[in-house]
Amino acid sequence: MRKLLLPSLVIIAASLLLIRIFYLQVVDDTFKLKSENNAIKIKYDYPERGYIFDRNGKLLVANQASYDIMVIPRELKDIDTLEFCQLLNITKEDFITKIAKAKVYSPRLPSVFLPQLNKSEFAAFQEKIRKFEGFYFQKRSLRDYEVDFGANIFGFITQVNEKLIAKNPYYNSGDLIGKQGVEESYEEILRGIKGVKYIQKDKYNREIGSYKDGKYDTIAVQGEDINLTIDAELQRYGEQLMINKRGGIVAIEPKTGEILALVTAPSYDPGILVGRQRSKNYTLLYRDSIAKPLYDRGLLAEYPPGSPFKILTGLIGLQEGVVDEQTSFMCHHGFSYARGRFMKCHGFGPHTLHNGIYNSCNTYFAQVYMRTINKYSKPGYAVDVWSNHVKSFGLGDFMGYDLPTGKRGNVPTSKTYKKIYPNGGWRSTTIVSNAIGQGEVLMTPIQLANMMATVANEGYYYTPHIIKKIKGESIDPKFKVKHETTIDKKYFKPMISGLFDVYNFGTASALRVEGIDICGKTGTAENSAKINGKKTKLEDHSIFVAFAPKDNPKIAIAILVENGGYGATIAGPIASLMIEKYLRNKITRTDLEKRILERSLKDRYAKLGGMKEASAIETTPKDSVKKIATTLRSTVIDTTKKN
Repeated sequence: MRKLLLPSLVIIAASLLLIRIFYLQVVDDTFKLKSENNAIKIKYDYPERGYIFDRNGKLLVANQASYDIMVIPRELKDIDTLEFCQLLNITKEDFITKIAKAKVYSPRLPSVFLPQLNKSEFAAFQEKIRKFEGFYFQKRSLRDYEVDFGANIFGFITQVNEKLIAKNPYYNSGDLIGKQGVEESYEEILRGIKGVKYIQKDKYNREIGSYKDGKYDTIAVQGEDINLTIDAELQRYGEQLMINKRGGIVAIEPKTGEILALVTAPSYDPGILVGRQRSKNYTLLYRDSIAKPLYDRGLLAEYPPGSPFKILTGLIGLQEGVVDEQTSFMCHHGFSYARGRFMKCHGFGPHTLHNGIYNSCNTYFAQVYMRTINKYSKPGYAVDVWSNHVKSFGLGDFMGYDLPTGKRGNVPTSKTYKKIYPNGGWRSTTIVSNAIGQGEVLMTPIQLANMMATVANEGYYYTPHIIKKIKGESIDPKFKVKHETTIDKKYFKPMISGLFDVYNFGTASALRVEGIDICGKTGTAENSAKINGKKTKLEDHSIFVAFAPKDNPKIAIAILVENGGYGATIAGPIASLMIEKYLRNKITRTDLEKRILERSLKDRYAKLGGMKEASAIETTPKDSVKKIATTLRSTVIDTTKKN
């Protein structure tokens, strides 16, 4: 048997090799196609990307024609460089640089010489393109934004880089790909499938017809349309309210997890990242490291949640049985929780869960938290019990939504405090700041909004998502999975009652909307920054969370305004206005609306610096309320829109 093994292996290997050769030479002649590449020109037919609509069918993003000037360096002949540059409005230096770059990429393969020309820019060149051998044009489809808001939601499309081309064989030099937002998340659905045509050339490099009668040609398949969960009017309104402010707004439909609005401020008109000035505009936005217009604060910014976190402190205390609805703590404008340590509070007198919530009593919730930790003999174990309760609300980790960016936030565990206090000695009094959303707790605005959606649902949530419908396909089934918290349903009723009275008797009583039962919670978060090398205390962040209507919630919302001060000052009014806008599609408190629209925090942000150039293209959305005229796109920014 051993004598036969080696000959058998040789015969098998030879047979496999012969079969492979036969397949390549007879059955599959694509190898031959590649070998004849010098005599074959490949033309691509790029399909339109899928259209993007809002939840109500409003068109948000369409397409427009654009033209890339392509070059094959090896095929360049003597050309009139001056005439060429004049036609395309470029300098001779630009010409030389671009040709050199193309040669580095490949002397014989096409590469993009000048991208994204609109119809008028291309028209003059098209008439004389025959004079410039080695150059040709590639028609492509660029985005045409029907709205001037939602840039952070849509993302943008840009040319692929060499790294991606090497990684993904679908893409070639000059191809476009979605970056950020839904353009990135749903790239394969939106892009479609490009068509390919193989053209035979003669020895004079002239096209003489289809290769093998079009045997290998394929037809372009248009990208699929998608509907987002976003309510376009609510998104527009949220961006208007955040003019001259920084922060984020996230609104969610509690019963489904659908994201109704995702606002980041400052923002910009998505149209400025289309056309020949795209790269210049993007660079300006990217380099503004202070205002960060490309930074989606709703998804990425991690803040101490402040007083809204008291909701979880109270629910966990009820679940752990350390308090009940009648448990009372005396507040003397705060309380002394350790030797030489005093937690301030604006309240006075006895507080139970109910009035503790609507008065936002620090004393009450600090006592509840300490009882929760002190319930167990080991503080490390106790913190982990508390932490697991908090995490069941979707906090402290990536949430799994269908947008390409996000942050975990932070929910401390025993490991956290072992690192901070390696010698031990820590206890409930050491970490009591967690009770009121300070300490080591960090949350993103979308996590805050999801927390309120969970409370509105009395103990469950669906993973937040921005896709509502894909033409011809189903959305990811994970968005239909119900996530239950560790808190019994019965404990949510008293908490919701307290949140309702925040608007009736508490810190948001001046923000009531007649006829709408709103449950909410104000909050502030302390912050500081290094200015001229020194740590400087700044205005608190203004925070507000809410849901409405109380008995049949249709919207849960979180607002954070950086350096906005008290929660009821700016964030609270924005929440009330957004809720009324969504539920009624009108505003009755026009005085409140006017105050917020006109409120500017630029003077506070000026302390932090920033780029004047970037600020010039951080657009103010077209405002139907204030009748703000926006001329940026027509005067400053070159796009590929029809002329």
